[in-house]
Amino acid sequence: MKAKRLFAALLALVMILALAACGETGETEGAGKGDTIRLVNGKIEVDAQLKKLAQMYEEKTGVKVEIESMGGGIDIQGTLKGYYQAGNMPDIFVNGSDADFANWDGLLADMSGEAWVADTDAAYVNKDGTVGFPYTTEAIGLAYNADILEKCGVDPATLTSPAAYEEAFAKIDAKKDELGLTAVVGYYTEPVNLYWSSGNHIFGQYLDAGLARDNTTYIDMLNDGGKLDEARFTDFAKFIDLLQQYADKNMMISGTYDQEILNFASGKYAFVTQGSWIGATMTTDDKAEYEAAGSFKCAFAPYAFQDGIDTILTNSPSWWSVYKDGNVDAAKAFLQWLTTDEAQEVLVMEAGFISPFKSCKWVANDPFAQTIADYVAAGKTSNWHWQGMKEGIAQNYTGQVFNDFAQGKLDVDGFVKTMQQVCAACYA
Repeated sequence: MKAKRLFAALLALVMILALAACGETGETEGAGKGDTIRLVNGKIEVDAQLKKLAQMYEEKTGVKVEIESMGGGIDIQGTLKGYYQAGNMPDIFVNGSDADFANWDGLLADMSGEAWVADTDAAYVNKDGTVGFPYTTEAIGLAYNADILEKCGVDPATLTSPAAYEEAFAKIDAKKDELGLTAVVGYYTEPVNLYWSSGNHIFGQYLDAGLARDNTTYIDMLNDGGKLDEARFTDFAKFIDLLQQYADKNMMISGTYDQEILNFASGKYAFVTQGSWIGATMTTDDKAEYEAAGSFKCAFAPYAFQDGIDTILTNSPSWWSVYKDGNVDAAKAFLQWLTTDEAQEVLVMEAGFISPFKSCKWVANDPFAQTIADYVAAGKTSNWHWQGMKEGIAQNYTGQVFNDFAQGKLDVDGFVKTMQQVCAACYA
């Protein structure tokens, strides 16, 4: 009887080890049928595509993935903090800056051992390890309608100085009625829901435009008590004033993000102060208007507020992190699956993402994919050091100053001085 019991115990042990081995070799390691994980996504414009991926994954593995998308000016980090206090944390959630990651110090799972880490240069790494999964590459520059520039005799390659921009804007403005333009530039500063555009992305041009990717001069100054380089920021302010002179005055103060993209997609603006993420909206929600406008070629020009600036800003806009006290194994397995060909096809070809993974064979059918590739190939990209600014600076400080400038409450000198004051107050 002892021998039989010993044999049964050994047989059970072998079966356990065999099952464990099967789990280690499967592409959904750690994911069990019937598991549920929840992902908080910060890009509302790709909600449908992520939900499609969730359905694909559930059909493939039996693991249910709940997608919760936030956007439109929602304070995502504030909402997540509320979830944490309520014991309602998602298994995967978005972080978009150093300050965001700092909110979760010690609370994020290390993904250093995941296979995808060796397949990208864009993972977010800090003292806790690899804590950010990149899902796209984005760029920020002055987006333009190449057809309009060509019709006006403007060579975008020359747009590397304020004087060149002033000449180009004047040329386009002279043909505005003939071309059916509402304005030369779509520049919106509404401070409640678009603070992230002016206060992060456009302000970020001051921090990085024209600089090598590892040059941290101006973000270091900002993080040292909110200091600005007065000469550089004054040149930046003059350039913003130039944008305002040629902007859509009816929308510059209070227009919405959706209106801004729709008007650009409809061929109503030659330039728009948004990044590559708008391509997904132009080819989905605004597809009919974009096609009616001729599905024009899109590209980026640099924010050349000083002579010789010839870079656009590129980076991973945000990352997905895994909550260490959540369903960690299932969350990691889902993220690993997102790097497979079938998932990358949806992310790239349908969501319009530009993949950060070297193994990806898909090329985005996106209006801005080629211009980003060209800038990257030419080594003409600068970093996104605005992600290292103090949390809340755009929403509570800088975004409002851009709007005050647009309203005419401040002149160039007042814009510079007020921005110096609010940055110092933010870091005090």
